[in-house]
Amino acid sequence: MAKTIEIVKEKICPIISELGYEVVDVEYSKKVDGMNLTFYIDSPNGITLDDCERVHKAIDGPLDELDPTGDATYILNVSSCGLDRPIKTDSDLKRNLGKEVDVKLYRAVDKKKQYTGELLDFDSQTVTVGDRKFDRKEIANMVLHLDF
Repeated sequence: MAKTIEIVKEKICPIISELGYEVVDVEYSKKVDGMNLTFYIDSPNGITLDDCERVHKAIDGPLDELDPTGDATYILNVSSCGLDRPIKTDSDLKRNLGKEVDVKLYRAVDKKKQYTGELLDFDSQTVTVGDRKFDRKEIANMVLHLDF
């Protein structure tokens, strides 16, 4: 499975990037309906159903030619990351600077495992949220804070 993802990232993701979309993640996994190859995409303007359809059409033929699964059948999905998308990469962090985020830690700090605050800064080792600086390796999950 890792080889399939590696091949797809090398050969198919550039096609998606040329269309103006960021490939946030590629997943190849077994679901109820069989094997699924899913591309999670984003753009500064967000993602619509039309965007997903456009990318799907653009990569369907090249995927058939590439045959990254070695003739194994799979379902191709193109999806947005959703509002609850984890903030993981430097580009995710940069895009969300100044926004309120929810941070969940692997271990409690000052008897708390969850913090909410403004994403103020980051570097290769740390993330600053509000008045707290966290080691990136200690963050289990970080998402945009959503008020309903």
